[in-house]
Amino acid sequence: MKRLIACATKQEKCDLVLRNVRLLNLFTGETEEGDLAIADGKIVGLGKGYPAKEEYDARGAYALPGLIDSHIHVESTMLSPEEFARLACAHGTTGIVADPHELTNVCGIAGAEYLAEAFSRIRKGEISPLDVWMQLSSCVPATPFETSGAVIDGKETARELERDCFHGLGEMMNYPAVIAGEEDCLTKLESAKRLGKVTDGHAPGVTGDALNAYACGGIATDHECLNAEECREKLSRGLYVMLRNGSSAHNVEENAKAIDAYNYRRFLLCSDDKNAHDLAACGHIDDALRKLVACGVPAAQAVATATLNPAECYGLKGKGALAPSYDADIVLVDDLVSFRVRAVFKAGVEIARDGKALFACKEKYLPAAVRDTVRIRPCRAEDFRLRLKGDKAHAMRMIPHNLVTKDEIVCVKRTADDVAIKGTDLLKLAVVERHFASGNIGLGLVAGYGLRGGAIGISVAHDSHNLVILGDDNADMARVAALLERAGGGMALVCGEEEKMFPLDIAGLMSSAPASEVVEKTAEISRRAKEIGVRDGYEPFMSLAFLALPVIPELKLTDRGLFDVVRFRLTEIDA
Repeated sequence: MKRLIACATKQEKCDLVLRNVRLLNLFTGETEEGDLAIADGKIVGLGKGYPAKEEYDARGAYALPGLIDSHIHVESTMLSPEEFARLACAHGTTGIVADPHELTNVCGIAGAEYLAEAFSRIRKGEISPLDVWMQLSSCVPATPFETSGAVIDGKETARELERDCFHGLGEMMNYPAVIAGEEDCLTKLESAKRLGKVTDGHAPGVTGDALNAYACGGIATDHECLNAEECREKLSRGLYVMLRNGSSAHNVEENAKAIDAYNYRRFLLCSDDKNAHDLAACGHIDDALRKLVACGVPAAQAVATATLNPAECYGLKGKGALAPSYDADIVLVDDLVSFRVRAVFKAGVEIARDGKALFACKEKYLPAAVRDTVRIRPCRAEDFRLRLKGDKAHAMRMIPHNLVTKDEIVCVKRTADDVAIKGTDLLKLAVVERHFASGNIGLGLVAGYGLRGGAIGISVAHDSHNLVILGDDNADMARVAALLERAGGGMALVCGEEEKMFPLDIAGLMSSAPASEVVEKTAEISRRAKEIGVRDGYEPFMSLAFLALPVIPELKLTDRGLFDVVRFRLTEIDA
């Protein structure tokens, strides 16, 4: 402290001075011009005349606090932690609130420990270029109506939350259990509350009395608002509302309509689920800022949603603003419209410049706990036969750019022991249990996706991460299952004699390959899926992954069968 004061009063040389910056002051909304002085990883002042050991000419760039993703499942990038950090930091991200929900549902607590350890090993000199505040996943599994690789109950949650490695409790997706006051669920919530740790929410379409009950669980945030009206109601009940800018789902443009000069301090930006291609091509939270400002939100308010607001929501001391005694996590951008990142500083050390990370990991951390996790009973073509009692069935109607599906009753053509879907708007969907080789296969119908003459599949299936396979030919679907098993998980496509496969060797969720290879190969297989009919408005494989998520309305599929999210129970496919 004594040295910081000495540097602030110009009695000692600062470690670094950024000359000629335009600092966006989030406490006043004003822009200040001058030099930004840094010592011991902290900001000591803004002004002129600071003596410095090292100088950096910002040439009039705008200085913003390091960007914070308030809710992300790193696994959904399909990148290893090391590769994710390089891409995210290059786009101005210096901190993430990470929920290792996917790894934990496959590998249990060992999955979260892997993520924490891998991130801790990433260094540039003495500093870690990316702060990671880990949330303990609250729903492992998300519901009792599916088979996951692990189960974490209330007692284990209470015990694990005592550990310093967990900053809070991850998104409480099982909102019906909260509202019903189920004991095991409440044990998790009460443990977080007792420890003073933030609990994240997940409550699509929950309003009125149900919302009041959900908020009584001590839940602080929600990223599932369907429209601006729902945003305002949740704000009025004391929740922070997250604006999501992911690959499969994004509600920034719609929900930005709810932001005003009074309530903007209760909004947070997040990505939730973003794939490697979008992260590399479009950016991370910087991309969300561009969209928010394009919606008419003033720049200072927009930047607050990615800096000061998440810092206050999650109690991140020293983060979220550029002021004396705050951490010197700084992003220099060209302007407050494009938010093109020129340089990124973490604790006063430059970690990225002109879109490139200035750090690298010599060796990736890959423990046995996250390897070889795909185990299925061999699948045959006849395993994908769908036997119906009548000529009408419930189908999942896809909605472009949305995770919600509609429960649509469709007319189907039956054969002796199957349905005939070729030439229709329908496809078969299968969820194959992959943790214990139980042989469970859930079967359903999907409308609106558009694939023709083949099958695609992925071992990423929120949230229990069984194999999800979509197609119009039983034999092709069985071939996809075999490809996924042999590779230990990944993304697979079959079309005639053609077979394409991109392995995800980390828990069947992520790749240990370099980011450039992940971006290239995932884009290539997704492009091929588009060529065989997947319609615009759907990210071919990530959208598929959400069809097994039984906490987002209206109809989803698990390895145990068709699931009615509205009534929160397994249901018959026959209508």
